[in-house]
Amino acid sequence: MPVASMTGFARAETRHADESFVFELRAVNGKGLELRLRLPPGFESLEPEIRRLAASRLTRGNVQIALSAGKTESRTRFSVNEAVLAEVLALSDRLVAAGHAVTPTADGLLSLRGVIENGEAGMAEAAPGPERIEAAQAGFAEALEALVAARRAEGAAIADVLRARLDEMAILVERAERDPARQPNAIRERLDAQLALLLQGKGGQIDEARLLGEVALLATRADIREELDRLRAHLDAARALLNEGGAIGRRLDFLSQEFNREANTLCSKSNATSLTAIGLELKVVVDQFREQVQNIE
Repeated sequence: MPVASMTGFARAETRHADESFVFELRAVNGKGLELRLRLPPGFESLEPEIRRLAASRLTRGNVQIALSAGKTESRTRFSVNEAVLAEVLALSDRLVAAGHAVTPTADGLLSLRGVIENGEAGMAEAAPGPERIEAAQAGFAEALEALVAARRAEGAAIADVLRARLDEMAILVERAERDPARQPNAIRERLDAQLALLLQGKGGQIDEARLLGEVALLATRADIREELDRLRAHLDAARALLNEGGAIGRRLDFLSQEFNREANTLCSKSNATSLTAIGLELKVVVDQFREQVQNIE
């Protein structure tokens, strides 16, 4: 299954008779799957099916779902509200008879608010029939598939970036493996230097237990074999997840934390500036990796 991003946009329009139904879907990052619906009056019955379909195709992300419905005809129809007009005429007659007004003109009457109505005004509030609901539902299914495709396209690009970061980490691990500071001769020289410091002012005498403890501590700090092995194992696991695809964001995030932990340990156990530099560079790449992982579903 392809790797998918959590961000994306999709739009789909379906028609029934002289009406159009337009769905717009916007998705951003989220810890889980959160759906926010904005449906016109009368289309509330669509919500359960929309949520079911979305949950079947999406795992994570905050998704805004908006439906707009309207007439497809370019010519707008108008009608006269006879009841409002009758009330206006009755009031006008009384005012004219009392001498408080002159007889109104037709255009004056028609310009009054509420006398002329848009023929589409009541459409959205009318209870939609099964065919309208079905047409709108088909529009959502189309928009949902377009959103899935958009998220997968972005996910493929992010996966390439993540693989590049993993390759950089692997190179740094090999550099640490081959660093001269890890060679036995280099470690022995550092132990000799440390021993010389311990013997200063002691007349060449030092407590044997303390000496052994210092030697063991230096040897332990110089050994980063365990960290390098774990880093290689995490690299293999991350590559396997990217090849597996699907909803792998949380597992990749866990691995990025493990990468960071091993990089920190490598820096703390470093016995040379060269190894410290490698560890710091590794931390930078790990941060870049984790930043991109936050976008993965």
